[in-house]
Amino acid sequence: MTSPTPHSPVTAEEESVLADLTEMLARLLEDEYGLDDVEIGMHTTFNRDLELESIDLVTLAGLLQERYGDRVNFAEFLAGMEFDEIIELTVGRLVEYVVTSLKAAAEAG
Repeated sequence: MTSPTPHSPVTAEEESVLADLTEMLARLLEDEYGLDDVEIGMHTTFNRDLELESIDLVTLAGLLQERYGDRVNFAEFLAGMEFDEIIELTVGRLVEYVVTSLKAAAEAG
């Protein structure tokens, strides 16, 4: 799976998921760190830009579960990655995964 390039258009599904993720991350950052004005976009990295720790990813997994149910398995997504990939994980890559998972669930179901 490739990350979106600066020139690749964002689909309506990606826009919707990005809005959901932005809301989840803003809530997480505000609750945990008191940050409420962080800019989040497709190229934002969880580690370098948002400075999230592993426990924050667990919290994010719970928020994704609340929003999407079993259609999106964040733990499984991360389990398929090398450590370096997790460190460099962008919001856009997670958006793409969520969109793909939702489409697969819709087709299966």
